[in-house]
Amino acid sequence: MNNKLLLPLFLALCSLASLAQRPPGEPPQRLRGTLRAVDGDWLEVVTASDGVVEVRLAPDAGINGLERRSLADITDGVFIGTTAARGPDGRWKAVEVHIFPEEMRGAGEGHYAWDFPETTMTNATVTGVAAASDGRTLELRHAGGTEQVDVGPDTAIVLLTAGDRRLLRPGAAVFLLGFPRPDGTFDAIALVAETDGVKPPM
Repeated sequence: MNNKLLLPLFLALCSLASLAQRPPGEPPQRLRGTLRAVDGDWLEVVTASDGVVEVRLAPDAGINGLERRSLADITDGVFIGTTAARGPDGRWKAVEVHIFPEEMRGAGEGHYAWDFPETTMTNATVTGVAAASDGRTLELRHAGGTEQVDVGPDTAIVLLTAGDRRLLRPGAAVFLLGFPRPDGTFDAIALVAETDGVKPPM
């Protein structure tokens, strides 16, 4: 695994765990959409909320790809991130799970609000996997405590991989971290790109 490519995304994700300790507007923001055009460092991203956004990709931006994984790949000791929402029974239900490579262990560790409605992100180490009526229940340990998250058979599960600009093709789904500019453009410091049909689920 190429640490140079993973490091910028590692740093950006780590900053998400400390939003409350930083001045408003300073932490990286998230942008999701589909690439419409690529011209050097400039990307046109079609988003659901803001239409077309022009994105400048920093020269040293981290680019990650994805590989599809399954529940069988989530075992004790693995470091994961999961977006989850409360179910009718009050339990956390995973919307998606992304497995971090060992080089990214500790990225964004914690349990905090995410930007999908009524969801959280938990980045933590798996310390238990138990059978559930519909899938598995994960026990997750992070610096602030523990959480239990239910993962169903239809939950999207992916592995983050090292990537490069060859993944940046029109039509590819992308997830970006960066900073909006006053002129409406967006400076991206990290990006996860669709890889072989596997789209960023986070």
